[in-house]
Amino acid sequence: MRAVVLSGPGPVENLELTELPVPGVKPGWVRIAVKVFGLNEAGGVIDDPSDSGLRRGQQVVAMMGDMGRTYDGGYAQVTVVPTSQVVPFESDLPWTTLAAVGETLQTAYGSLTTGLDLRAGQTLLIRGGTSGVGLAAAGIAKDLGATVLATTRQPERADFLAAHGVDHPIVDKGEVAAQVRRIVPDGVDAALELVGTPTLPDTLKGDEGARHRLLHRDAVEPVDRGAVLPDRVPADRGPADGVLR
Repeated sequence: MRAVVLSGPGPVENLELTELPVPGVKPGWVRIAVKVFGLNEAGGVIDDPSDSGLRRGQQVVAMMGDMGRTYDGGYAQVTVVPTSQVVPFESDLPWTTLAAVGETLQTAYGSLTTGLDLRAGQTLLIRGGTSGVGLAAAGIAKDLGATVLATTRQPERADFLAAHGVDHPIVDKGEVAAQVRRIVPDGVDAALELVGTPTLPDTLKGDEGARHRLLHRDAVEPVDRGAVLPDRVPADRGPADGVLR
């Protein structure tokens, strides 16, 4: 099979397209014929289901976990991953579209549940609502029973947000806290900040209160409003061997 391997830490020139043996399968793992891939993600169809109970040809996506860390990732025609990392699905969408769905939905769902613990009856502000994660978060939040406020910097896209289930589209001209407070005088219960650090202080003004929570796009945990976020939260990017993770 063809695979992209990383010969060592360094620039993109260290990525090499090569031929590798097709990996075998063991109990608790499945083999996927890869259709699309990205960092920590691969999508395709089951090539060998092993003992998973999945059927050959089943559409699946594998994400995160130790993929690309303790075992090879998806930059290859075929990859083998633990069954626990596989999400089966059925869709008529082209793989070029499906490539963007898995991580987007996982990010949105994890942000609202694990990150913000959003519940039915609560209010949510999405700063950056027309982004892929923003739109996914709006849909998931509505399914959870929340009232959704979401921003766009383009006035003509306010109707677009409403058509995607947003209860209160807000045109962002740099500051939205006052508009948020007119809709929810006591501030929203939770906020998902997807624009970046420059808008964070204003977003915080829209969800002030000890019971309120905010998740910044670059944070790994809900934000302590008493702390100042760096522009980026550094990630551990240790050396990689084998198939590109």
